[in-house]
Amino acid sequence: MAQHTKPNDADAGLPHPLDHESRALLVRCLAPILSAASDWAGLSARLAAKGYRLHFRAGRLVIVDTMSEQPVCTGADIGVPMQTLVGRLGRPVIRAGRDGTSGSLA
Repeated sequence: MAQHTKPNDADAGLPHPLDHESRALLVRCLAPILSAASDWAGLSARLAAKGYRLHFRAGRLVIVDTMSEQPVCTGADIGVPMQTLVGRLGRPVIRAGRDGTSGSLA
C-alpha cells in the first residue's frame, strides 16, 4: 500500500494513507473503472456516475468524493498509478488550478 510520507501532503490536498479495509473496498469499486478506461473523458464520466471525480495534485492523480470534496485516494493507492493510465490513455489535458500545484481535466 502506498503511503504519503511528505509532511506537507495534507496541505497539498492529498488523501490520508488508507487502512486495509478501505483500500480493499476502493480497489474493488474503483480500480476496475481505472483499469478498463479507454480515454480520459470516459474515465471521468464513469467515476462521476459513482460519485467521484479526478483531480491532479502535487503531480499525482487523486480521486475525490464529489459530495464531500475530500480526497479519497490516489490511483497508486488502488494499484493503478497515473503513469499506467498515461501509458494507455495518453497524457491528460489538465486545466491548472490557481495554486499552481493542482488541476482538473480540461
